[in-house]
Amino acid sequence: MINVNDFKTGVTILFENNIYQVLEFQHVKPGKGAAIVKAKLKNLRTGSIVEQTFNAGIKVETARVSKVKMQFLYATGDTYSFMNMETYEQVELDASQIRNEIKYLKEGLEVMLTFYESEMLGIELPEKIAYKVTETEPAIKGNTATNATKDATIETGMNVKVPLFIEQGEEIIVSTKDGKYVSRK
Repeated sequence: MINVNDFKTGVTILFENNIYQVLEFQHVKPGKGAAIVKAKLKNLRTGSIVEQTFNAGIKVETARVSKVKMQFLYATGDTYSFMNMETYEQVELDASQIRNEIKYLKEGLEVMLTFYESEMLGIELPEKIAYKVTETEPAIKGNTATNATKDATIETGMNVKVPLFIEQGEEIIVSTKDGKYVSRK
């Protein structure tokens, strides 16, 4: 159990039969009445974000979430295979479980799988990943407008806006937070 006054960013709790991770929280002391804690929570099963208000001082159950380092092996149809780097045990996930992360997966990528007891909640990607540019238009001479970008397709099939100087075959770094170009490798 954890007192809502002791919330910290990243804490996982069981609340209303769901597992939530605390993204943000704020202690509020209104002029009248008791203090409250406003929290922004991410549902680890659905990925949805909700705002919840708790009376200060109440206790909620903590959820013991474990993370296991795994390597992405391959995809077969809608099934994605991962291997535990220590035990060589393999886990298969359905595309619906990792819908938002699929576009970042490439063979050999190391990710963290998140579990609550035996239930798989999702995967955590590295913050930045290097990809090879498989397709992009050549830069047009004289087109030097500031911050001009062009479309590039990376090895996973995802489209990324890149600066004009990036060419096919180059490696670039992409942020998994927003899917944007960060830099050359």
